Amino acid sequence: MIWQAAHFLWLLLFIPLLIVAHIGLKKYWSTKIERYFKPELLKKLYKGPSAWMTNLRFTFSLAGLTCLIIALAGPKIGTEVREVQRRGVDVMIALDLSLSMKAEDVSPSRLDKAKYEISRLLERLKGDRVGLIVFTGEAWLQSPMTTDYSALRLFLNIIDTDQMPSSTTNFAEAMSTSIRAFEAIEKESKAAKVLLIISDGEDQGEPYGDELSEVVNKGISVYTLGIGTLEGGTIPMYDENKRLIGYKRDRASGTVVVSKLQPQTLSDIADKGNGDFYQIQRGSDGLDGFIQKIDQLEKGEFARQEYADFKNQYQYLTFAALLMWLFAWLIPHATKKSYYEQTT
Repeated sequence: MIWQAAHFLWLLLFIPLLIVAHIGLKKYWSTKIERYFKPELLKKLYKGPSAWMTNLRFTFSLAGLTCLIIALAGPKIGTEVREVQRRGVDVMIALDLSLSMKAEDVSPSRLDKAKYEISRLLERLKGDRVGLIVFTGEAWLQSPMTTDYSALRLFLNIIDTDQMPSSTTNFAEAMSTSIRAFEAIEKESKAAKVLLIISDGEDQGEPYGDELSEVVNKGISVYTLGIGTLEGGTIPMYDENKRLIGYKRDRASGTVVVSKLQPQTLSDIADKGNGDFYQIQRGSDGLDGFIQKIDQLEKGEFARQEYADFKNQYQYLTFAALLMWLFAWLIPHATKKSYYEQTT
């Protein structure tokens, strides 16, 4: 058994308090009445239910309240198979993992900011399929198209520049890998296909013109997100214990390398790819413009998915609560005539 909202179970702590209050209140009124009436006289004058009926009504009321509290907690017992029809857009994210993405001109770093914005994107998507490619001089499909955002977050959390064999950037490789990833999904889907390239724009790879043309011919729109500032930033180097040991230097001159955002490259890719170019130069900037664009694109129907889920059982407990309160209400409030009624 699992609970939909287990925090409501804390309300059960009030049940013992109500029992104690009920017993205490009965004792209080009994003591007070006995100060003014003798038991024989009280039996003649008093009109009302017997003690056991009062206790029975209270028991049913309390049982109903208990059932309602448990129902609010949303108990789920047993499993049921559900079928879900997915509708959305196919989005492939290509994330640059070159060494320059470690620059900290965007807080906390370009790569960390990119991962944070991707996580925000996943939170706001509704049924869209998302995949992840990581690239430097080479590109790898980290996660194929999926609607399982939790699994995608796991891949996202573990990626780092250190896992890549190359520290350069090659957009052509990212585009070629994205084409293969899109071809792997069903071709009959009418969903809009989107490639989002996230990078600082520094390109040390081969010309990407042919690959970009092929992407466009496949009906894929290319959007780009540039992360970094025009002033640029140094690239910190850390040891295995995450301690700063210096900054990346140019091999020829020995000077500290300053990596700068190259918006022209990314803007050119977006223009030719029938997409838009977005830019993050501050920690407060985000992907809101791209998310709004996604909402406007044509949604497609994906294959139906079946999954097992726990059955909600709150309705039975709610019914039991209502039944208990009905029984409490039906218990009569008077079981005998008063002395006045008996003598008239």
